[in-house]
Amino acid sequence: MSDADRAERLVAAADEAGLRIDVFLARRLPSLSRSQIQRLIKTGHVTAADHPIKTSAPVTAGLVVRVTVPAPEPADPIAESLPIEILHDDADLVVINKPAGMVVHPAPGHASGTLVNALLHHVSGLSGVGGKERPGIVHRLDRGTSGVMVIAKHDRSHRDLSRQFRDRTVVKEYAALVWGRVEAGRTMDQPIGRDPRDRRKMSSRARNSRNALTTVVAVETFGGLSLLRLAIGTGRTHQIRVHLSESGHPIVGDALYGGVRRRLPASLAPVARLERPFLHAARIEFDHPTDGRRLSFAAPLPDDIADALAALRRAHAAPRTP
Repeated sequence: MSDADRAERLVAAADEAGLRIDVFLARRLPSLSRSQIQRLIKTGHVTAADHPIKTSAPVTAGLVVRVTVPAPEPADPIAESLPIEILHDDADLVVINKPAGMVVHPAPGHASGTLVNALLHHVSGLSGVGGKERPGIVHRLDRGTSGVMVIAKHDRSHRDLSRQFRDRTVVKEYAALVWGRVEAGRTMDQPIGRDPRDRRKMSSRARNSRNALTTVVAVETFGGLSLLRLAIGTGRTHQIRVHLSESGHPIVGDALYGGVRRRLPASLAPVARLERPFLHAARIEFDHPTDGRRLSFAAPLPDDIADALAALRRAHAAPRTP
């Protein structure tokens, strides 16, 4: 263990008996995300009774669990001069408006051109907690989704923001245009995980699923379409897309989840030109990790979906001939 590594010795209490080891550690070590804990277990950094342990192993009362948290690795993706809109920048964090079509971090098939590559050019001193490929990344948006994101500049900020996401004190609101009519106030809470029949997708049919909560806050209708303002209580992969698709209201333009329609009446024709899902992270609200101020940031709709929406409103505002 290097001088920069962190060691934790935890003793399980009687009321913690029966918990999975990763759940136990998530409760005891709130500065670490569940995925970080699972990585530590898989790489042998967690032992129980001085032996490596599996993620799903149950905890017993009095069990001594030792955790070694390695020092964050330095981030080493290449900085690229890519345009990004910075909404806020201070010593602890950056808030940006991610463009649609940009992958958040390097991954197989996307070694460059990502948001991380752009951030390394525009922002100095990103947090390394997320690992080499994900410096500063506290949460993600899908490649085709635009909108507001918060980025951590150092590890303390990263840990505090991650805790807020885990504790569900972060407010996240999205705009989505969907097929059909949806009522305001509707809540979708089906647990989701990896689709067993299509690994590209998520689904409520997954064998291993996690709870997810999506609420419809407000609705504007256009004939066979509804513009939704959504709040999410969790941040699962593809959560909004899955919940809306499985409720019979896929997002317009979302080819993966059944949101593309070929033959449209003239009043809905503007959406035929969309080349990505009409999904935008419109607002985020959280506590500043240093001084605790409640902050709120909004990102306007980008031109592609804003233009389609404006055309829809014009078409449905026009008087109909008798």
